[in-house]
Amino acid sequence: MELPFAESWKIKMVEPIRKSTREEREQWIREAHYNVFQLRSEQVYIDCITDSGTGAMSDRQWAAMMLGDESYAGAKSFFHLKEVIGRLTGFEYVIPTHQGRAAENVLFSHLVKEGDVVPGNSHFDTTKGHIESRKAQALDCTIDEAKDTQLELPFKGNVDPAKLEKALAEHAERVPFIIVTITNNTAGGQPVSMQNLREVRAIADRYGKRVVLDSARFAENAYFIKTREEGYADKSIKEIVAEIFSLADAMTMSAKKDGIVNMGGFIATRHEDWYEGAKRFCIPFEGYLTYGGMNGRDMEALAVGLDENTEFDNLDTRIRQVQYLAARLDEFGIPYQRPAGGHAIFVDASKILTKVPKEEFPAQTLTIELYLEAGIRGCEIGYILADRDPVTRENRFGGLDLLRLCVPRRVYTNNHMDVIAVALKNVFDRREEITRGVRIAWEAELMRHFTVKLERL
Repeated sequence: MELPFAESWKIKMVEPIRKSTREEREQWIREAHYNVFQLRSEQVYIDCITDSGTGAMSDRQWAAMMLGDESYAGAKSFFHLKEVIGRLTGFEYVIPTHQGRAAENVLFSHLVKEGDVVPGNSHFDTTKGHIESRKAQALDCTIDEAKDTQLELPFKGNVDPAKLEKALAEHAERVPFIIVTITNNTAGGQPVSMQNLREVRAIADRYGKRVVLDSARFAENAYFIKTREEGYADKSIKEIVAEIFSLADAMTMSAKKDGIVNMGGFIATRHEDWYEGAKRFCIPFEGYLTYGGMNGRDMEALAVGLDENTEFDNLDTRIRQVQYLAARLDEFGIPYQRPAGGHAIFVDASKILTKVPKEEFPAQTLTIELYLEAGIRGCEIGYILADRDPVTRENRFGGLDLLRLCVPRRVYTNNHMDVIAVALKNVFDRREEITRGVRIAWEAELMRHFTVKLERL
């Protein structure tokens, strides 16, 4: 008999969590203006709002923090981190930042100007925000199949080569770079194939453009290449990672995901001119070049985390837990972006709350209902997150409307996944009774989902 699957780690420390009553949750969500970002963590039972900075560090990472060199300039912790990044990616130049959006801010301050067009695959919220705040256009070139949540396709995060070719043919002079997000978060945590990265590279070369990888979940993307793409089953994760980055010119990284640290990020590139340009913005925005926005101890923890999380067993444990939750939802017939991605389940709210008009934000409504049901905090990846069109100021309803349930790394057990699944089933069972959603009472001009105030209808 084949042995059942078990985690590739054992537990050394635990943190207590508390259940709450329905009455408490009704009061708390009302006080938070129906925005789950405004809830306090102690008001949440199982927290699936993000996998960013919420993972559990290993014993080796905690030990490494004791070796942190906090020197303002020339800290050995920076050079250790730089060596690991260089070994994994082949990139020579590294600038540490406090997180991924800071890396985007520093790099884009050098590269993006008003009127530019930045093509890519479903730019995530901060990426799009940093582009649009500079009065440039984030042009989505994701394959159309990504919009069909029930279609089983191994690499739904891919760039559509024809769309990218058209974008460059029409806007070449205005394109500072192409950006590819691995994995494609907005499309449901969907991976990008190596073949697609080669196609993007070939198109970029024809037009003399450089390629940036938004690399928050690059290791998970490598896992899917190994397990889904022909010719990679016998390659190690580190070998696949090296090939991925050989097809790019630079990367931005939120290390709070696949680096498994609570705070940190970086820019890395093979081009000295981009490095010199970005340096000018690192010092005023983040800090000196050998710490950027990071402590020495966090750079040491990140160096270990990057090494650990580019090993198969660690990724296999993590992604199998997401697949376990997907299997439980399959039992109940709950629709989500298929196949399950690497870091989250993206529940298709438009197929569940069919009586809630899109103008009343079904995914946000489902997010609220799940919190009220069991104290589970998810995150809307849909019409509120999409923001308004920067020109017309109309709400953008053209994309997917999803409830994202992120699974933090090495934090919850499959028992917690069972609670999430059953709670969602309870909401799913009374979906016909949910006919009204929410309206916006107040919103910020950019990245409104973090602070929006809503009213129930």
